[in-house]
Amino acid sequence: MDSRAMPLSFPLCLFLLAVQIAWAEERFISQEMASRFLKAPRNIHIYLPRSYGSKPTFRYPVLYLHDGQNLFSSAGTNICFGWGNWQLDSTVDELSRTGKMQEIILVAIDNSPARYSEYCGRHHSAETNTNTDFENYCSFLIHELKPSIDANYRTRVEPANTGIMGSSMGGICSILLAWEHPEVFARAASLSGSFQVERTNFLNDILRPYHGKTKATRLYLDSGIVDFAGGDDGRSLTTAVAEEFRRIGWGNELMHFLDAKPLTPSELEHTDLRRDKWKEAQTSQHNEFYWRLRVWRALAFLFPMADR
Repeated sequence: MDSRAMPLSFPLCLFLLAVQIAWAEERFISQEMASRFLKAPRNIHIYLPRSYGSKPTFRYPVLYLHDGQNLFSSAGTNICFGWGNWQLDSTVDELSRTGKMQEIILVAIDNSPARYSEYCGRHHSAETNTNTDFENYCSFLIHELKPSIDANYRTRVEPANTGIMGSSMGGICSILLAWEHPEVFARAASLSGSFQVERTNFLNDILRPYHGKTKATRLYLDSGIVDFAGGDDGRSLTTAVAEEFRRIGWGNELMHFLDAKPLTPSELEHTDLRRDKWKEAQTSQHNEFYWRLRVWRALAFLFPMADR
């Protein structure tokens, strides 16, 4: 008998399965990180590319993400009021496997009870020297977390290979970080971004008066058309922000996507959403379910294979 056609022995199958499980666990690392800027240590989740263990000299782009506890499959399907997690790990694996994006390292930062004040973009006034929670969160990302990730993992450290992504409040935070620190984050994505916060100061007080040079960033913006509060999921303001970026000079480096139709019951039949959430899913696109459906566009746009 040709030995090449012989089936694997049962013990060998068990060994290979154990190796695959061990490597899968090694690809996902959760740790607590202390900070001199934040009020308490912060949980960080790192997801390594499929090839990380087999390419010991290869370096990878990095995407930093807000609301880290909601993003990976390990978070389960019942979190976020039943909307589930983003399944970001499996989405990135599939996109990179099929050549639709580069392999990247994902670094997700859990939110805190100070989520609004850390993400909203508020700066301290001229009357005080005390940094705001947003400024402290930015300092943590730029001066503590990124240097630690670059020191301990095989990253491509350049701004063009460093992205930041979030949804809702995390969306405005991501765009602000790229706007204020393009020397660190030259890729940013906002899904259903809350551009109305702080009285739309980013649009009215920063973008519209701006007549400077285009910054070397690549930006992704999206929204739906309806949200749980009866609004438009940020559609109007997101469109206005995209128009201002184009006026400033972002053209090919900006992608604006409108998710113009909530899913129908027949379409929801083909999704993994819990049936008891279907009615709400037809009237609100401001949730993790729609973000996990849309996130592939942001990933493929920010980290295309052409940039490898």
